[in-house]
Amino acid sequence: MTVALWASIVQADATDKSVRPLARPLVDNVQLASADVTVSVRPVLRPKVELHRVSAEGNARFQAWLAAFRERAQAAGVSANTLNRALAGVTYDSDSINRDRNQAEFSKPIWEYLDSAVSKARVSNGRARLNQYRTTLTRIEAHYGVEKEVVTAIWGLETSFGTNRGSKQTIRSLATLAFDARRASFFESQLIAALQILQAGDVDAGYMVGSWAGAMGHTQFMPTSFLDHAVDFDGDGRRDIWSDDPTDALASAAAYLAKHGWTQGQPWGVEVQLPYGFDYTEARRDFTLMPSEWAARGVLTHTGKAVPDHGQAAILLPAGGRSVALMIFNNFKVIEAYNGADAYVIGIGHLSDRLAGARPFQANWPRGDRVLSFTERKELQRRLTQAGFDTQGIDGRTGPNTIDAVRAFQVAQGLVPDGYPSLSLLERMR
Repeated sequence: MTVALWASIVQADATDKSVRPLARPLVDNVQLASADVTVSVRPVLRPKVELHRVSAEGNARFQAWLAAFRERAQAAGVSANTLNRALAGVTYDSDSINRDRNQAEFSKPIWEYLDSAVSKARVSNGRARLNQYRTTLTRIEAHYGVEKEVVTAIWGLETSFGTNRGSKQTIRSLATLAFDARRASFFESQLIAALQILQAGDVDAGYMVGSWAGAMGHTQFMPTSFLDHAVDFDGDGRRDIWSDDPTDALASAAAYLAKHGWTQGQPWGVEVQLPYGFDYTEARRDFTLMPSEWAARGVLTHTGKAVPDHGQAAILLPAGGRSVALMIFNNFKVIEAYNGADAYVIGIGHLSDRLAGARPFQANWPRGDRVLSFTERKELQRRLTQAGFDTQGIDGRTGPNTIDAVRAFQVAQGLVPDGYPSLSLLERMR
């Protein structure tokens, strides 16, 4: 599966061992609520590199690679008959390489991402889809214990409720990306998994289509995720996530979350207010309390009530201490298994809440802030490390190590230690 984002397969330079679905860049072209125009959250592309064109010699090398790959695929249990049918006429796809080379870092601030992920149009369209498939989604919820609004939200963010499932031939895309040296091992494993899907008879090669990177169907499963989690919920003998009927795809998404420990009835997160004098060093993922204990510290909802004791919870500040504060539960981590980007998880969670009738976030986002660019994030990491606050690497990614380093620097400087890597913080370090 592809915040969004394409976080694991389109931005990582190292081989990605993950088999979880990945979030595709969001679009919202569903026409059910045409009065509201939804802004795309596709990443802004870096300046394009020269288009990758394949020569006759390159085509010959690709065909030679395919011949060698056949032996490896057969060793993995793919039959000669499946290979003959799936690989017949497969050619190099320069478009997949061009897209892979031109992927941008995801640099939108979370509030701009959520403006699209949870737009009025997407909420309206989601409620319409929820009503349209209510019987099916209710059955899925009863079977897997995953709320129908959550499943619908995943469908909405992944493919705009099935309207943007992709049209690239999966075998061709994966073969091309496996032949390419950049992440050959990862994509070859996906190609073998795709061939195993064909061999099992879940879909014919001509109908196995999806994104340029191999994510497939209504919920954009990568082939290995399909093998591990897809289900035949409609009982027709095939796990079909590609057809216009979304039943198997929606059930497969629920099965995925259930397998990763979804707790029915537990929120993914709840918006809260932090009291004056709150100890911001406690706003971190590895510090959890029961909501009643947080309430004793003055952490309450915007209506002044204690959050019910749904389980251990942490405080997350996605845009620093002057903005939206969330009390997050284990279900946040479960959605994170589907896609690891906080923006995606919050997008899924908040959209599911809105589909169930909840209000928008009550606190204001710091819309005047400019998020750090990739180069600036690397500069911040370098300056923090040089100042004795080790970020455990200079990679331009704001992960837990960088947030901890920012927080330690803020403590040393007498600043609010919210771990937020802001432009003002970088300018202070300069």
